[in-house]
Amino acid sequence: MLRPSRAVAFFLASLAASGAALADPPGPPSPAKPKQVVIISFDSARDISQWKRSRALAQRTGAHFTYFLSCVFLLSPETRKAYTAPGKSAGKSNIGFAASKQEVAERLEQIGLAAQEGHDIASHACGHFDGKDWSKADWLKEFSSFEHILENAYAINGIEPEPEGWRDFARHLVIGFRAPYLSANKALYEALPVAGYQFDASGVSRGAVLPTDGNGIMHFSLPQIPEGPKSRPVIAMDYNLYVRHSGALERPRKADEFSNRTYDAFRAAFEAQYRGKRIPLELGFHFTLMNDGAYWKALERFASEVCVKADVECISFRDYVSSRDAGLKQTVGG
Repeated sequence: MLRPSRAVAFFLASLAASGAALADPPGPPSPAKPKQVVIISFDSARDISQWKRSRALAQRTGAHFTYFLSCVFLLSPETRKAYTAPGKSAGKSNIGFAASKQEVAERLEQIGLAAQEGHDIASHACGHFDGKDWSKADWLKEFSSFEHILENAYAINGIEPEPEGWRDFARHLVIGFRAPYLSANKALYEALPVAGYQFDASGVSRGAVLPTDGNGIMHFSLPQIPEGPKSRPVIAMDYNLYVRHSGALERPRKADEFSNRTYDAFRAAFEAQYRGKRIPLELGFHFTLMNDGAYWKALERFASEVCVKADVECISFRDYVSSRDAGLKQTVGG
C-alpha cells in the first residue's frame, strides 16, 4: 500500500501524464469581427473637377461613394424655370443653377460615369431650401421635381444624344435622400416612402450608431466625433469643421493645420470603431474646397490608408442597404 506522501506524488505524476485527456475541451472559436464599414458621401455634387477628383480617389482605393445631387445643377440659366420649389416662383434656387448648357452636359457625363463605376447617385432635393416647415405635399412636390429633372435632363437642355438606359437609371437606381441643411421634419419621413425612397441620411447622432428602420426607410446619421485639442464633438462633415476651425471664413495659411486636425479626428473616430464594435462610420463632404482644400486633403489621406485594408469596406449608402437586405433574405430563407 502506498504511503500518503508517495500516493500524492503518484497522483500528480499520473495527472501530468494524462493532462491532455483531463483538460477542459477547447471552447468554440471567437466569432470573426465583421468588416469595418466606412460610408463617404458628397452633398450637392457641383464642380466637374471635384467629380473627377473623387472618382479618381475611388479608383485608387476601391471605394464606392454616395453623391447627393442637387437637381438645379442640371438646369442652365436658360432652362432654370423648369424647376419650381414649394412656395416659390419658377426658377428660384438657394444655390444657383449650372453656368451653361455645356456645364450641364459635362455634369451629366460625370453622373453617368460614376453610376457605371458602381457609385450611388442619391437626391439632395433641388434648390437647397430649408424644408423644416414643409408639408408632406411640399416634400412630394420637391421629390417630383428632382425625379422629373433628372430623368429628362438631356431633353430639357437639348443635349444629344441621351445615353441608352439613362431614364431607367433615373427611375430605379436613385433610392436615397439627404435633406439640405440636414433639416428634416415629420412630414419628410411621411413623404419619403411614398416617393419610393429606401434610405435617408439626414440624421445626426452623438457618436457612431447603427442605422435604424422606420416606416420602410433605413435611417442613417452623421456622427459627432471628438476633434481638436479639447476633443470637442463636431458633426463629421467638412462644413461643420470649416465653421469650427475658421468661423466659415477662408484662412488658407492655416490649411495644413486644419487638414491635420481633420485627419486626426477622422482616424481616431475610425480606430474607435475598428478596435471596438465596428459600427459603420459616416463622413460627409461637399465639392467646395473650404480652407484651401484642407478637408479634401484629409479625406484623401484618410481614404488612402483606410479603404485599402482587407477588413475595411468603404461603400455607399446604397451598397449598405443592399447588403443588409441580402443578408436578411438569406437568414429568412435559410
